[in-house]
Amino acid sequence: MDELMRKLLCLIAVISCVTTIDLPAQTKAPAQKPAPAKTPAKTPAPAAPQKPKGSISKNPYIGAIVLDADTGKVLFEDKADVPGYPASTLKLMTLLVLQEKIDAGELKLTDLVSVSKKASTTGGSQVWLDAREKIKVEDLLYALMIQSANDAAVALAEHVAVSTEAFVALMNAKAAKLGMENTRFASVHGLPPGADQKHDVSTARDLGTLCRELCKHPDLFTYTSTPSRQFRAPIETATGEPPVYVPNAKPIDMLTHNPFLKPPHKIEGCDGFKTGYTVSAGYSIAVTCKRNNRRLIVVVLGSENRLTRDAKAKELLSKAWAELN
Repeated sequence: MDELMRKLLCLIAVISCVTTIDLPAQTKAPAQKPAPAKTPAKTPAPAAPQKPKGSISKNPYIGAIVLDADTGKVLFEDKADVPGYPASTLKLMTLLVLQEKIDAGELKLTDLVSVSKKASTTGGSQVWLDAREKIKVEDLLYALMIQSANDAAVALAEHVAVSTEAFVALMNAKAAKLGMENTRFASVHGLPPGADQKHDVSTARDLGTLCRELCKHPDLFTYTSTPSRQFRAPIETATGEPPVYVPNAKPIDMLTHNPFLKPPHKIEGCDGFKTGYTVSAGYSIAVTCKRNNRRLIVVVLGSENRLTRDAKAKELLSKAWAELN
């Protein structure tokens, strides 16, 4: 009995020891810190557009001027006498010479112009004249102003003066008479010169002078204010001798290059004049606007960018109207 009691006591002691042994705490792995978010690589800013090689254009422009068309008062000018290439804005002088011929009775809107091979191969902005065609003066005038058609300029010049060289002489004579001292025309359209030819040259001030003279001939606003028109439209036999078109020639829907004559940039009272662009010349515009019997003229010559040219012209117009009001 004693022996049994002794064994029982020993067994109880062993169990007690086992239950009081501290088990080592389970070691927890240290918490992992979240990896830092990767910073996305920055997209490099787009490089500023490079001015085309050979271009003389400037930012915001080579020169600019704002005139009161009636008095000639200069409301704003900035480098207005710095020369640039007028590009197609010189077609305004082509138009002036032609309009004076019309006013003098030496040229009729219904006259038919025979298209030469030279005219039909002029290139650039055009209405794709064909040497087999005969087109009315009136239709070519619309093409000259709306489409800025170089082939129309050559065809009209040859019709009036036999050759483009002789017509250019008329342009330069008129420029000299108007006092456009820093202007020299070498073409009837403003395209870049070919080999052994010279650039057309003018200034913002001289182009402003030209625009003032244009304003004295209200009939020409018919062409400069028209935003769109169809060239080679169906023939109306009631207007005299019908033109001669190329067989199966399709009409051309012409749309003005002047942003202020059409939505979304249409400006109240704008009825002319002309834009111009070549790679070497940059972007130019001559704008006129009439409100409450007052007329303004704005010229922006040789901008590097079309949007900059348009924004500056609009800004100068707005400031000038505010000053007059």
